[in-house]
Amino acid sequence: MNEKNGKKSRLRTIGGYAVRWLLPLALTILLVSYMFRKVNFSDMMDIIRHGVDYWWILCAMGISVLSHVFRALRWRIQLRSLGIRPPLMALCCSIFGCYALNLVFPRLGEVWRCTYIAGRQKAPFTTVLGSMVADRLSDSICVLLLTVLTFIVAAPAINSFLTKYPVGQGLVATASSPWFWIAVVGGCLLIWAIFHFGANAGPVRKVKDWGKDTWKGFAVVTKMQGKWAFLAYSIAIWACYYVQLYVAFFAFPFTRELCADPHLAYGLTPCLVAFVLSSIGMAVPSNGGLGPWNIAVMFGLAIYGISAPDGTAFSMLQWSGQTVMLIILGIITMLYISLGKKTDLSGESEKAQIG
Repeated sequence: MNEKNGKKSRLRTIGGYAVRWLLPLALTILLVSYMFRKVNFSDMMDIIRHGVDYWWILCAMGISVLSHVFRALRWRIQLRSLGIRPPLMALCCSIFGCYALNLVFPRLGEVWRCTYIAGRQKAPFTTVLGSMVADRLSDSICVLLLTVLTFIVAAPAINSFLTKYPVGQGLVATASSPWFWIAVVGGCLLIWAIFHFGANAGPVRKVKDWGKDTWKGFAVVTKMQGKWAFLAYSIAIWACYYVQLYVAFFAFPFTRELCADPHLAYGLTPCLVAFVLSSIGMAVPSNGGLGPWNIAVMFGLAIYGISAPDGTAFSMLQWSGQTVMLIILGIITMLYISLGKKTDLSGESEKAQIG
């Protein structure tokens, strides 16, 4: 029996790893192949070779580093309220390493950064993890608010696009169908029934406990010291994300034209649409956002008449620039951690000799 249980446990573990890492990889391949299916690759490469001002791409890369530093500063406020006080450089490297690791193993970076800080500071892992969950919930609220703002500011362009193209027509038809809303209401009632009548079932209890722990982690934000600084850093993080995409608009002639049009708020509105769609796209598990992020940006640019080859060139180069920066930051993180370990070992050796 023990041997059978051991085999079942191993199979569950293998299945979990497959879902966690192979599914995002499969999604990435599927979405990238879809992205390039209707795009002339040689035309896209010609745009990248001859039609780009790379100084703006480098500037966007620099702004992305600043966003990670702001994120580390915001996380420090949460950790200090929990009595955990790591150095700022360690927090910055935990963020750098988190995003670098997500390039290979999606969502694993968040677990790693909590493990690293908890181990470094000898703090409870669950406490650090709760602060990270609150960090991510804050981001979700920011995306929701930005989405509402986008649909208010860019409503005419979005409506025009939805009624003009087949994808948009399908979305409008789905949203206006009574069967869609019946299905939504039915799904909500089913979820309520599961939690109400199956409250004592093991999986339901686990979900409820997870929800309570998540809420506790988020509620700390409203009570901790420095909550206004937390809000300021949140605004700074998302301002950096937006500005780095807007700066990249100046690298390409077709997006630069959007920035010269006063009717489009000098490119601020088109950038906001592409930015919000790309932020929502990042919720899809993939390697570093490759695939869903690019398609979301292309979709946002298409609303303003940017062709598929141009949109693909823009999204691929911007994504590549950010990826190169994350790889560099990942190397810096590895050097910082390895040097820190050497320092700790040499300190222990000196203490042993003195003793």
